[in-house]
Amino acid sequence: MTPELEFALSLADDADAITLARFRATDLRVETKPDLTPVSEADRAVEERLRERIAAERPGELVLGEELGADEGEGPRWILDPIDGTRNYTRGIPIWATLISFDDRVAVISAPALGRRWWAVREAGAFVNGTPIRVSAIDTIEAATVLVALDRPPAARTFAAWHVRGFGDFWAHMLVAEGAAEVAVDAVGLKIWDTASLAVIVAEAGGRFDGRISSNGLLHDAAVAELS
Repeated sequence: MTPELEFALSLADDADAITLARFRATDLRVETKPDLTPVSEADRAVEERLRERIAAERPGELVLGEELGADEGEGPRWILDPIDGTRNYTRGIPIWATLISFDDRVAVISAPALGRRWWAVREAGAFVNGTPIRVSAIDTIEAATVLVALDRPPAARTFAAWHVRGFGDFWAHMLVAEGAAEVAVDAVGLKIWDTASLAVIVAEAGGRFDGRISSNGLLHDAAVAELS
């Protein structure tokens, strides 16, 4: 375990403590941001806490977070999405997670309401709850499971797949990394805090991620062609 991974896991512990304490709280405060997406008090509390710890324990390293923006300067950078799946979080749906990455080298995704935590370090593999994970070896779309992680998914007929389902946000991509699905298609316009940790984990599990679509690698080009 690298020092960066150990620190990222400890950040995830702090994030989980905050998010679980406010999950399904009847007095949870939720606002609408200028881009019309929701933000809860828990989103902000998580990012503030993680930034405090990074500043205190990793001085000189920068932070880019969804809620509080980017530090100025050049150098190693932590990328934070305090709650990926805020809509789910605010409605009591347990599919949400904190996404933490250190540049493009270390990633942790913690989904405490699902009881699952994924992590990866470049050139060292990917894991869920300490168990190594690997993408599937299915090599035809007709035999594949495709997850459409979109707010307004295309009709199932878009893919001539064996199984098409809509799991949103981080989870679809992690299911690809685990080998439970072959392709996950996400929305256009994702930000770096949405994708940085996904890219590391999917790649270390043997798959491919291009900023919107994750796959087991074998079906990536076919998925892109079918979506087009």
